[in-house]
Amino acid sequence: MKKGPLFYAKILLFGEYGIIKDSKALAIPFNHFKGGLKLGDLNNKKDQSSNKVIREFYQYLKDKHLEHPQLINLDFETFKKDLQNGLYFESNIPEGYGIGSSGALVAAIYERYATNKITVLENLTREKLLKLKEIFGIMESYFHGKSSGLDPLNSYLSIPILIQSKENIEPTGIPSQKEGKGAVFLIDSQQIGETGSMVSIFMEKLKNEGFRKTLKTEFIKYTDACVHDFLSGDMQSLFGNLRHLSSTVYQNFKPMIPTHMLDVWKKGLETEDYFLKLCGSGGGGYILGFTEDFEKTKEELKDYKLQVVYRF
Repeated sequence: MKKGPLFYAKILLFGEYGIIKDSKALAIPFNHFKGGLKLGDLNNKKDQSSNKVIREFYQYLKDKHLEHPQLINLDFETFKKDLQNGLYFESNIPEGYGIGSSGALVAAIYERYATNKITVLENLTREKLLKLKEIFGIMESYFHGKSSGLDPLNSYLSIPILIQSKENIEPTGIPSQKEGKGAVFLIDSQQIGETGSMVSIFMEKLKNEGFRKTLKTEFIKYTDACVHDFLSGDMQSLFGNLRHLSSTVYQNFKPMIPTHMLDVWKKGLETEDYFLKLCGSGGGGYILGFTEDFEKTKEELKDYKLQVVYRF
């Protein structure tokens, strides 16, 4: 087995939770973190533990193949042989951090073992993208209970993806980075988030009519506006909409914000020097920040580990 290709982490710039209710979403690959399949040594604890996860995933995929023979078609024979020979996923993508660690694994398994797979090199029509997203959604639901399939899709294609709606998805270009003062950055909350439990809290909240209304009239409205502003490079309008989005999340998604980050979040809203939003499902992991003056923000947040994702 030759060494496989690398699959990158992803950052959902906008659209977390909203895509469940058909908001727009914009995801970009983040090549600072990556992973790939390898054959390792089953006496090595780390390789062994990754191999065990993939073995359980293999069993799940076999069951899913029986339910969805049209969609989940893998070369299970080779897959099983590789597992016996120490197959593991070597990755530096932190787990439970909202940047697609399971998505990269799903993409790697599909790339290596899918029979009649849709390749990155062919003409990716909307039909093919939606089919890939559906396949990846079924595969990744093993890890989260429910998955949109967007993380593995982003990792597999390694290009920015724009979701206009559930049925409308396309690769997109984002404005090229400039060495300006502004930045999109990650803050490490220093705790792990549980995607499954966060999604359950969200689904529970959806039963409340007031929350559903806020989601539609505020959260989705500002998410869609942010996607539009970012893609068209209108930073002035973007920061106006980001302020509203950050405030809406602060008021309505408190369980998803780690408690010790609430003050920092609120401070950004008060000073307007930076705005924070969830990165993935929240509850821990990374938080995404936007600022028009990164040096100043770095000083204000000097107690935290920041990582630049995009400069403008």
